[in-house]
Amino acid sequence: MTVAAIIVLCSLLLLAYVFEISASKTRIPSVILLLLLGGIMRQLLLFVEIKLPDFQAMLPILGTIGLMLIVLEGSLELELNKSKLPIIRKSFQVAAIPLLVLSFGLAFIFMKLGGFTYRNSLLNAIPFAVISSAIAIPSVRSLTLPNREFVTYESSLSDILGVLLFNFIALNQYVSLNSFWIFILQILLIIAVSFVSVSGLSLLLSRIKHHVSYTPVILLVILIYMVSKVYHLPGLIFILVFGLFLGNIEELNGNKWIKKLHPEKMSKEVVKFKEITVEATFLVRTLFFLLFGYLMDPREIFNPDTIFWAVGIIALIMAIRAIQLKRSGLLLSPLLFIAPRGLITVLLFLAIEPASNISIVNNSLVIQVIVISALVMMGGLMTGKGRAQT
Repeated sequence: MTVAAIIVLCSLLLLAYVFEISASKTRIPSVILLLLLGGIMRQLLLFVEIKLPDFQAMLPILGTIGLMLIVLEGSLELELNKSKLPIIRKSFQVAAIPLLVLSFGLAFIFMKLGGFTYRNSLLNAIPFAVISSAIAIPSVRSLTLPNREFVTYESSLSDILGVLLFNFIALNQYVSLNSFWIFILQILLIIAVSFVSVSGLSLLLSRIKHHVSYTPVILLVILIYMVSKVYHLPGLIFILVFGLFLGNIEELNGNKWIKKLHPEKMSKEVVKFKEITVEATFLVRTLFFLLFGYLMDPREIFNPDTIFWAVGIIALIMAIRAIQLKRSGLLLSPLLFIAPRGLITVLLFLAIEPASNISIVNNSLVIQVIVISALVMMGGLMTGKGRAQT
């Protein structure tokens, strides 16, 4: 049984790699194929009557680690200089404004039609308002560089802002001026922690001479993130700052402290660190979506009771996004369609306390929104403009 399980797992991961490298040619996001592959495995195991342990508890663990690695991978690729300020500003607007409008608007609809409290409605609405960088970033590798940069900034910021908003509502039964001040202090604290941690981790990366040098750094990044979660601090800000710092170490070599790190030598270490991060991100992201596909019940995908809500939420997402892209002076194609829901939606949905759940939002609705948004993105990438010339 152990040998068979290892063979099957290796085969699935190799198939996932084929999906990854063929995505730029087929325009089919690898996440759709991974979910389908996971679902097929579930049906095969049921057919041959093989019972596996309940992997439900593994989903949030893989999701949390995957989210950190994806934001880290994306931030390592971003250039931070004056020429990038316009795209950073536009991506922040397109990430933040639709997030707020969709969250509060959808919460109002839930409250009016379902008779739920506005706080509980808002908690259940926020997961649908966050773009999944886990799906968006890997899916746009065939696009032009400006479009790839925009999607990376936007989806990473959407993840961070979505988690911030969700935690703020979840930790405050009643919103008051005092809760806002505490929230601001938490952000300032994590920024301070980020700079101190980034300094220490960068020094560590530049000084380690042992043949095992990158794994301890990644483990420390995960550890700092998880400790920040214990104290309800927005740890994704730390991940973003760390990635941006390492990815732009040569841009900062005018600073006296940076010179002590020998940026010309450290740049070589950063390149290797990026490679390790990309490999780890691929592995964790693949395992998450395979497991998510395996755990999905086909009846939930085709549940007629929630399909109306799922289509309505997708339509609302597209409408709000189209308006904001136009206001920001950006072309609709293909950016309009690149607004998938996925890993972060699942994580936030699972983080909702049972007492705060509402009947409208359930497994079926979450799965349907994820699948439909991925299919919309696939259609947009196949027919839209903005692809790099090959």
